[in-house]
Amino acid sequence: MTEDRFEPKIVAFLCNWCSYRAADLAGTARIKYQPNVRMLRVMCSGRVDPTFVLKALAMGADGVMIAGCHPGECHYLEQNYKTMRRFSMLKHTLSTMGVEDERVRLQWASAAEGVQLAEAINKMIDQVRALGPLNWPGHWSENGEVEKAIESLAEEHAEAMEVPA
Repeated sequence: MTEDRFEPKIVAFLCNWCSYRAADLAGTARIKYQPNVRMLRVMCSGRVDPTFVLKALAMGADGVMIAGCHPGECHYLEQNYKTMRRFSMLKHTLSTMGVEDERVRLQWASAAEGVQLAEAINKMIDQVRALGPLNWPGHWSENGEVEKAIESLAEEHAEAMEVPA
């Protein structure tokens, strides 16, 4: 008898300059991490509006990771401090909705930290697997619907979240 194991679906918003490059480094160095994560590149973690996280969860993601440059090393100066403030408010909002803390994670990763990012991804997936499915309305689709919906939401809010050059 085969045991069906719950496999969580994680959406990861990765900063173009650091964490996305760390994920690329992990891939080119053949560092293994679980395939449960769908990565979306954003120019900066400061561009991740909390509504993107809520939308990902509402569309069937079991967890969301936001990853960016280490504080003080942002290519857009101070945008990752904005990310920290938003993340704190988001965690508070989600906890009032009954969503466990382990389902949403803020991770700092420089472009040279592919191993650390892969470990953080694996740890998050294991934590969410232990929690079980989120079971919010909507369902996950493998044909890119989640990514398309989140990208369209990002385009709608792009002007409101302008990052200084």
